[in-house]
Amino acid sequence: MAKKVYLSSPHMGGYEMEYIKKAFDTNWIAPLGPNVDDFEKEVANYVGVKHATATSSGTAAIHLALKCLGIKKGDVVFCSTLTFAASCNPIIYQGADPVFIDSNYETWNMCSIALERAFNYAKKNNKMPKAVIVVNLYGQSADFDNIKKICDGYNVPIIEDAAESLGATYKGKQSGSIGDIGIYSFNGNKIITTSGGGILVSNNEEYVKKSKFWATQSRENERHYEHRELGFNYRISNVLAGIGIGQMKVLEERIKRKKKIYKTYEEEFKDIKDLQMMPIFDFGEPNYWLSAMTIKNDSKIKPIDLILALEDENIESRPVWKPMNSQPFYECYKFFSKEESFSVADDIFNRGVCLPSDTNMSDDDINKVVKIVKKIFDHDYKGDINNVKL
Repeated sequence: MAKKVYLSSPHMGGYEMEYIKKAFDTNWIAPLGPNVDDFEKEVANYVGVKHATATSSGTAAIHLALKCLGIKKGDVVFCSTLTFAASCNPIIYQGADPVFIDSNYETWNMCSIALERAFNYAKKNNKMPKAVIVVNLYGQSADFDNIKKICDGYNVPIIEDAAESLGATYKGKQSGSIGDIGIYSFNGNKIITTSGGGILVSNNEEYVKKSKFWATQSRENERHYEHRELGFNYRISNVLAGIGIGQMKVLEERIKRKKKIYKTYEEEFKDIKDLQMMPIFDFGEPNYWLSAMTIKNDSKIKPIDLILALEDENIESRPVWKPMNSQPFYECYKFFSKEESFSVADDIFNRGVCLPSDTNMSDDDINKVVKIVKKIFDHDYKGDINNVKL
């Protein structure tokens, strides 16, 4: 069988063992320790935010962000619909109700027109949201000027879910630094990883103090174990934080490689009329975490054809995220699109494919993916995937 080519696998840079060894040599194996403190400082400094809380996952960080904003049972939280479930599951943890907001075609991120429609409805029905979760999908920032103007007009805070977009920029600002609270993920598939982990960042010191307190089981400063609030076991370990410090040293290198992968696909596929790469908006620079594309509705090729053809060659690809408004668990909640009867997010899902974007890929691996995609879309293809000789 051919060597496995992954969608986006962990990629160690060679610096991680220095900090892991430091944790072992000093016996800081238990949760917390110097690596955690240093990792928080390094991420906060990189993104230009004053304070940070490192957590066991990005999901945990979103959960803590909602608690910081006082989200409770019966509250409403608006959230991007085209995302992974981790963006909105913590809304349910808090007993609140999510309302999903559609995407636009320009960025695939939250549509400000759909957001305005949702606010108008909420105001009319006296059920205003307590927060808006804006997701920066596949490494590209949402268009925050319009979104922030709307949210500021209603005095509603923004949680910026930058789980996929560490290192991306929006008009000179780092992704994750624009909202009231920013969230990053260091899951194994992200642009840098701590195996599992996340981080909450904010210029509001009180948010970060409270999030650290809740994340360490809400233990009061007493000799004995005293708990006056519900807490969580949400802090990252000192060992994993050491991996994160090492990974931060290669972040810019990873962004450059991700960009090269995207640009190679873009150049190689420019003459395939049925295929369009995810658009890159000119308000900033993404981190190109995943190279995604859509296939025209009238094409004989469907996303599953391409996914299966790549899979036959031991190459991993995936559909884009299935929108939350179409998920069985969440379809009972309200959803606002730009137009009453059409969902951009569902259309992108129905036509979308995430291509291999692994920084571990060789140029030969990339060229192999290109060759397969071109063959599938060749003018001789007659709609039978079994007739395609790869």
